[in-house]
Amino acid sequence: MPVVTFLPSYRKAEVEFGASVLEAAQRAGLNMNVVCGGQGKCGKCIVYRKSGRVAFERSQYSRFFTKGEQERGALLACEAFVNGDLEIVVPESSLIQEQKILIEGLDLQTAFRPSVMKYHVTLSPPTLEDPSPDLTRLLDGLEKVHGPKTEQVFVPLGALRLVPQILRDGNWDVTATVALMPPGRFWLIDLEEGDTSDRLYAAAVDLGSTTVVACIWDLVNGKVVGIASNYNRQISCGEDILSRVNFARKNGLSRLQTLATESINAALTAAANNAGIDRDDIYEVMVAGNTVMTHMFLGIDPAYMIAEPYVPVVRRSINTEAASIGISVARNAGLFVFPGVSDYIGGDIVADVLACRMGEREEISLMIDIGTNFEVVLGNNEWMFSCAGAAGPALEGGEVLFGMRANPGAIEKVTIDPDTLKPTYSTINQVKPKGICGSGLIDLLAELLTACVIDRNGLIDTTIENPRVRKGEYYAEFVVVWKEEAGTEKDIVITQNDIKNLIMSKASVLGACSTLMKVAGITHEEIDTIYFSGGFGNYLNKQSAITIGLIPEVPLDHIKNIGNGALMGANIALINRDQRRTLDLIARNIAYIELNAEPSFMDEYTQSSFLPHTDLSLFPNVSALLDRCRLSHPHHVLNGGA
Repeated sequence: MPVVTFLPSYRKAEVEFGASVLEAAQRAGLNMNVVCGGQGKCGKCIVYRKSGRVAFERSQYSRFFTKGEQERGALLACEAFVNGDLEIVVPESSLIQEQKILIEGLDLQTAFRPSVMKYHVTLSPPTLEDPSPDLTRLLDGLEKVHGPKTEQVFVPLGALRLVPQILRDGNWDVTATVALMPPGRFWLIDLEEGDTSDRLYAAAVDLGSTTVVACIWDLVNGKVVGIASNYNRQISCGEDILSRVNFARKNGLSRLQTLATESINAALTAAANNAGIDRDDIYEVMVAGNTVMTHMFLGIDPAYMIAEPYVPVVRRSINTEAASIGISVARNAGLFVFPGVSDYIGGDIVADVLACRMGEREEISLMIDIGTNFEVVLGNNEWMFSCAGAAGPALEGGEVLFGMRANPGAIEKVTIDPDTLKPTYSTINQVKPKGICGSGLIDLLAELLTACVIDRNGLIDTTIENPRVRKGEYYAEFVVVWKEEAGTEKDIVITQNDIKNLIMSKASVLGACSTLMKVAGITHEEIDTIYFSGGFGNYLNKQSAITIGLIPEVPLDHIKNIGNGALMGANIALINRDQRRTLDLIARNIAYIELNAEPSFMDEYTQSSFLPHTDLSLFPNVSALLDRCRLSHPHHVLNGGA
């Protein structure tokens, strides 16, 4: 079979004839930047052929390359196919780089009632007069220091085997670690010599498809002591969830499970190092992730979720030993995995609901989590409806010519002077701009609309006499950054095609929100609060989101960012065992609406495919803003829409 060598890392992979260069790169362990999932739509996986035989229809993808790049043999890794031994040069820009990962959220408002406790006990050794068994002696000692009653403690075989030697090696001065496990029984999970009661930690983990975040708590004083994040190593097996499920179906499930545990272990190690603690002192791990991710993490076949009738193997919460999954923490430490609702509404969304407390209030709330896919939950303490759909990669920078993830150099905020059309922007890490991430794209779309550069259909007015508005080689475009000011060899532009993709993505989200409101029989005036969860929503300009019609129009102070809701929900459940007991109930109380089977969704999507919406009466403040735009720029007419 052909061997593909990747430079400058000199990583190698052996692949079949006809395999893509992207597949070879993933097999070699390179995390390629394929925002579109390797469908040839984003142009982010540019590589260069140094030598060897490869099949690539360059003319079909020439819009992604400068003349200089074409002369240097540029290829798209996902659309180039191996015909023999190859040497491929991979530029740094085509690899996933350090990303602005959201780890913070709202301050936790919950009682501190952890499930894991330590008890230091000093026991009398057995004698001929008192020959009580070792375990009885230990459990009686626990009860005397205000631990659980003897008859309430279950001792698994692994812990029981520790008892005789540790009691004697510790001269009967030991520390027992006890965990309260569902359905309300105490487990003896560890025994140590001496007094180690001051070393008791637990970790909450957000298991995302792209990133993994771990947060370590000191269960003695109730404080966060370490936090860390890293990429999910499963990316090497596929950028998107569907690709990974297909990888699992090709005898790859074991590999995916291993990569998930390696990713969590790496995050736990980094967080423990930040805290200056030993990972062996972590006695519980709480994991929240989407349904497919948790299935793969647990080594459960996810294949049936991508074919009708889209059934997961399990939706309830899972309790098991961390070691049985490969998580390297304290011996006999527990692992708790959040329950899910359906194939596409998983434990991360249950964690979002727990974090924002929408299921505890009478007021109606709307919670939105946007990535390549989006999830929406609408409801209150009596009812909740949910749905999920493909936002498309545009809102994360995919299918947008200069779109990118939230990496250094990404434009994250933009304003445009309506008179001069000069943009003012800020980039992540304050370095020269290389592209535009999701929050920047939403700003840009809103600013172009209110500056009368585009109409309500999203069409660029090419009659505007300004050098930033021009007819590009393929599409009309607006120049955001001239190449002399950019960290690239090209002008950074947004094209007519980019705008079309962004409008399609935003229409999916607003259409889903409107569909849930129709199912529930409510109007947007009845929504008290809109919550955004996740990195995209956290950095989003609220006014821009309403201006383009990404979300229903509500007062700006009724829109709240909860940060990393999945991590915050996992934290709450980790430190408050009472809240943990509500998780399965929350999941059962969320009704899932399949948008593909809901007749009204396509109508709502179509009506949402304007800026902000076909019916401007639903967006009165935006309508007034557009009227002022018309008066300020009478030579530009905002056409389109009813």
